[in-house]
Amino acid sequence: MASLVTLVVAGGASLFMAWAIGAGSSGSTPFAPAVGANAISVMRAGFIVGILGLAGAALQGANVSEAVGSELILNVSLSPTAAVVGLTTAAILVALGVFAGYPIATAFTVTGAVVGVGLALGGDPAWAKYRQITALWVAVPFVGGGIAYGTARFLRSEGVPERLAIPALAGVVGVILANVEFVFLGPSGEQASAVAAVATAADLPLFTARIGVSLAVALVAAVALWWDIRANGERGQRHFLLVLGGLVAFSAGGSQVGLAIGPLLPLLDPYDLPLIAVLVGGGIGLLIGSWTGAPRMIKALSQDYSSLGPRRSIAALIPSFAIAQTAVFFGIPVSFNEIIVSAIVGSGYAAGQSAVSREKMVKTVLAWVASLAIALGVSYAVFAAVDAVL
Repeated sequence: MASLVTLVVAGGASLFMAWAIGAGSSGSTPFAPAVGANAISVMRAGFIVGILGLAGAALQGANVSEAVGSELILNVSLSPTAAVVGLTTAAILVALGVFAGYPIATAFTVTGAVVGVGLALGGDPAWAKYRQITALWVAVPFVGGGIAYGTARFLRSEGVPERLAIPALAGVVGVILANVEFVFLGPSGEQASAVAAVATAADLPLFTARIGVSLAVALVAAVALWWDIRANGERGQRHFLLVLGGLVAFSAGGSQVGLAIGPLLPLLDPYDLPLIAVLVGGGIGLLIGSWTGAPRMIKALSQDYSSLGPRRSIAALIPSFAIAQTAVFFGIPVSFNEIIVSAIVGSGYAAGQSAVSREKMVKTVLAWVASLAIALGVSYAVFAAVDAVL
């Protein structure tokens, strides 16, 4: 009975974490560039991103959830008490960031908290996984910001007609989408991409299917957007922005739900619960957070870091989608705040440094680093204290 009560408390902490992520990271970042470009209102963005985040959590959340639950610490499994302490510590830090208007990096806080309680349990550091995670975290600002900068410069070039440049970018997005893995395309318990599904159904070599399907999806996406822009350029850009925001919101759900429910998974093994049910539960927490707390952070990201127009918003969202799906594929916990902020800043620099708030940027980076260190230290100390008392 006591273990069941502790499990319920851990589940409550997981839902609190899911709410905090929905309000601060997955709920605010995907549509922030579109809001900054006046393509959608703040409240409508919060509503839509919640629904898409729930869908992403259910269809793509398994990889990151399993990594957070079992790959961040070696030779021990998280106990119910450790899960409660870790999740609560991380959720409080993220919630403080939401109310302060600074986007705390959720992956930093959750990773730090899980590692802290894991070390306090007597576990060993998972150095190989840490190197993988650190490589992505360090690369995100340079890769995401660099691609966003280059894309924004490409769209601003006078020698490139906008009616052709934007559909070409839609084709790039189509290639990425053709290779994204979904639960409903794979065999039971596995994920697969449209490329893999066609290769299996048509008995084709994977390389052949990858080329053919990727080109077909890219062509459809490019032609559809070209036709839309041809009819009304401003409306076509707005539609593309909203589609990109939706794709990033879906990706956010697939990545961020793992931060909320990952520490809970080792506790659920004796109960034989299907993973999809746990993912949906975490997705509902994200949705509630998006609906109740995201508007504040959407405003901060869309206005405070850089003034965004439609072209710079498109430039910010494309690398965000690509990086998010890379993290989901490899099961690496990554912060959507880091992804989006880096891309927004990169696209803002394409318009000149005056378009970027340097002070806000520096404070945000310091908050990210501090959140990792504080989450690790506090969770370690709190769990050690609780363990000594109990």
